[in-house]
Amino acid sequence: MEIQQQKGVGNSKVVKVEKEESWDLFVNQASNEGRPVVAHFGASWCVTSLSMNYKFEELAQTHPEILFLYVDVDDIQSVSSKLGVKAMPTFFLIKDKEVVNKIVGANPDEVKKMVDASAESIGVTAPPDIVVE
Repeated sequence: MEIQQQKGVGNSKVVKVEKEESWDLFVNQASNEGRPVVAHFGASWCVTSLSMNYKFEELAQTHPEILFLYVDVDDIQSVSSKLGVKAMPTFFLIKDKEVVNKIVGANPDEVKKMVDASAESIGVTAPPDIVVE
């Protein structure tokens, strides 16, 4: 079974998780496929969380081997509590159903480093930056 993109999100590569059962399904399925998960926990009212959406989507577009999830903390409080989310945005790197890295705050450079390192650890390298001279 392959992870399906939720309907209604256009060309987004980030899957919005809307209930705890979906969270469990996505994390279990990614683990079974050997795919890491990068999850963005945010809120619709949090300006710094919203400011990270573009960067998070950009990372998802360039790393199709990683499952990118977005969780609104107000929609799924049980998952947010279980993972100890106390500030938005919070980003998690999950491998084999275990949290292996956590970044609190809107820090696009650190999130990119975490994603790139995760891709390298599964044998996929990010495309080189294009330099125009």
